[in-house]
Amino acid sequence: MLLPDLPIGFALVAVTAASALAARRLDVPLSIVLVLVGLLLSFMPFMPEVQLRPDLVLTLLLPPLLYSAGVGMSWRGFRAELRPILQLAVGLVVCTAAAVAFLAHALLALPLAVAFVLGAVVSPPDAVAPMAVARRYALPQRVLTILEGEGLVNDATALILFSLAVSAVVEGSQFSPAAALGTFLLIVAGEIAWGLAIGWLGLALRRWARETRVEMVIALLTPFAAFWVPHALGGSGVLATVTAGLYVSWNGPRFISPATRLQGFFVWDMVVYVIEGVIFLLTGLQARTIAERMPPGGWQQVAIASAAVCVVVILVRFAWVFANAWLARFLPPGRGRATPPWRQVFIIAFTGVRGVVSLAAALSIPFMAGGSPFPHRDLVLLVTFVVILVTLVGQGLSFGPLIRKLGLVDEGRKEAAEAKLHEVAARVKGIDAALARLDKLEGVATSPQTANALRRRNEDRRAYFVAACEDISEGNTVLSSTELQLRFLEAERASIADLYYQGEIDDDARRRIERELDLEEARLRHAAESGAPRV
Repeated sequence: MLLPDLPIGFALVAVTAASALAARRLDVPLSIVLVLVGLLLSFMPFMPEVQLRPDLVLTLLLPPLLYSAGVGMSWRGFRAELRPILQLAVGLVVCTAAAVAFLAHALLALPLAVAFVLGAVVSPPDAVAPMAVARRYALPQRVLTILEGEGLVNDATALILFSLAVSAVVEGSQFSPAAALGTFLLIVAGEIAWGLAIGWLGLALRRWARETRVEMVIALLTPFAAFWVPHALGGSGVLATVTAGLYVSWNGPRFISPATRLQGFFVWDMVVYVIEGVIFLLTGLQARTIAERMPPGGWQQVAIASAAVCVVVILVRFAWVFANAWLARFLPPGRGRATPPWRQVFIIAFTGVRGVVSLAAALSIPFMAGGSPFPHRDLVLLVTFVVILVTLVGQGLSFGPLIRKLGLVDEGRKEAAEAKLHEVAARVKGIDAALARLDKLEGVATSPQTANALRRRNEDRRAYFVAACEDISEGNTVLSSTELQLRFLEAERASIADLYYQGEIDDDARRRIERELDLEEARLRHAAESGAPRV
């Protein structure tokens, strides 16, 4: 039974929601719970076979996640950390692919081109899985930026290497690093140009439309427009989608209306939540299908190959990250930022979780190569699945205790408090600018009574934020004042409900008031939670 069947799709979403509740009670990352639930369900006798279609993952599920991550990422932060991001997303991926390839060639006697297929498949940490785990914890922002930037770019490198290696196997040619480099650079340049064009066109259309629902439709279509064309032409599509997202992130504030931003926040949050959940669940559900490919008596070979590849991908990442951190100390002044402390370097090296992109790539390996079966296809698929399980479950479960042991939680909380202080200070400056504008407009564009009411309201807001600055400076939080405001809203909401049931206001009035109260509550919760550490 294939995934597009409606009951299966409904069941996947329902299991995702139920697993989210279990993950919250167990205090375990949802991604890990979903993979384990999928793995257990896959072996249940009542469970139909759910086949993961690589084209579905790469062309339908992955683009919105990449685009949303690009839009949500700071272009300023991405640019500031470009050197370590490229070192990880390009240099480390190539190095890992080569190390795994030569190991598989020597240990398993795989043809070199087939070994490079395996290396390319397991080389990139996933774009979704690491951040799904890392965002739960109070990591320093620089660590999150580097990890997220790596996840956004490295899939492009790996998928291009994978395509070249598969072509070498199918065509029976030798894998040429020089030819691969030239093709890689050409694809990168083309995808960046296409991503910039789609980002610009998307914002231009949204500005021209000036209708919130139309703008949201354009926004939802943008990642697919960025991904499908270069993917169809032989590229990965990943880099174009990320580029479009980063372009919108930097230029969006000038072109996107407040109403669209407000609605887009909730729409994209739900889209990403559902897609991420389904992806992790699908990954686990492939366990039975992949296990059935095990050749008779082949457990020993798979176990040796999986263990060796897991050790290589983990050790190569540690060696690469620490070597580059050490070499960065010798860069000329002005080249990049200072090297992160060793604890941050260690957690970056540790976070090498593989995920669904690796699995989708392995499943997309053709069955035939030059009229004969693709050599060692099942072995590559089995090893890839084991590497995903070991890194996602093993490293994912140990991630929280490790960052606490390293003291990164305290660093993250301190950094979050400083960021919150700057945020509140910016709010105060914004109110001061608004009050200065009001002084110029008073008596010209509004009545004195309206101006005085508006001034009092914003002066009260200013006083609240000044007090919040003082609380943060003293080590307190603004959560207590937020709770107080939420209780006021709760009392107001209850009063409006009573008036409605007593027949003093009609349905339209109740809905308008409820919407205003809901928006105010969402504003309060967002302001309190932004910048606040999770653990």
